[in-house]
Amino acid sequence: MKKRRYTITLNDYIRANRKASRDAEQELLGPGFHAHNRVHDSKKTYSRKRKHKGDEL
Repeated sequence: MKKRRYTITLNDYIRANRKASRDAEQELLGPGFHAHNRVHDSKKTYSRKRKHKGDEL
């Protein structure tokens, strides 16, 4: 029986590279979305979070 030779196209290479990159990132940081670049929030920006409200409870 003759072995088939499969040529790897550019699209195949890109797809495999992206999948490997995603898998490596999830292994490092855990599952889910992780933003790399975020807009810097000012300290004065309003937030409803408890830690920004002060001593009021």
